[in-house]
Amino acid sequence: MHKTVAEAKKLAQDVIDSVADIDGVDVVLCPPFTALAALSEILAGTNVGLGAQNMYFEEQGAFTGEVSPLMLKELCQYVILGHSERRQFFGETDEGVNKKIKVALAHGLTPIVCVGENLTQNEAGETNSFVGGQVKAAFAGLSAADAVKVIVAYEPIWAIGTGKNADAETANSIIATAIRGVLASMYSVDVAGQIRVQYGGSVKPANVQAYMAQPDIDGALVGGASLTIENFLPLIKGAL
Repeated sequence: MHKTVAEAKKLAQDVIDSVADIDGVDVVLCPPFTALAALSEILAGTNVGLGAQNMYFEEQGAFTGEVSPLMLKELCQYVILGHSERRQFFGETDEGVNKKIKVALAHGLTPIVCVGENLTQNEAGETNSFVGGQVKAAFAGLSAADAVKVIVAYEPIWAIGTGKNADAETANSIIATAIRGVLASMYSVDVAGQIRVQYGGSVKPANVQAYMAQPDIDGALVGGASLTIENFLPLIKGAL
């Protein structure tokens, strides 16, 4: 929950100017709902994509305060679903996230689906089983053709906004086992390899290259470090 419309427009323009000549990295901004329309205009025709931070699974109806896929598809291409803060503070469930994924895909939106364990689960050695369960629930009922359109973000809850992070090798091992391994069992090794998997959780300019060097990490879901161009641009370049 950051950035007024004016602030979001300024950051978006800074990003556009900074990445105009950068190839090989997909850059997507996910501002608050209030800034989507303004950024949709600014980003049109650029090499920067636009995503929403959440979405409801109904197209319309008496759901005051919610935002539907019909509203989003006019403005953006991506939508973050099942972020840990949505699950923790607003009671989102695996079943609800699965519904959202299916609806997003049906309307041509690319879901960025978040999975991750809390500190208690991590310390108890339950990371792989818990994250694997989230992945199974998220992809339940999806065909292979739809599965490869989904982006998965592994974001250990204990690393978000804490300054702590899973080291690159550990994050890669969890992604390889609990995400790609589970997806391979649901579909095939080939399908699992086609699904883009990101890491999120205190990603910074100082550590982004270590994550991007890992074979099973395809990108980063960036939080606080994306709020200023001074921090965000080094992350984008680090992904190269």
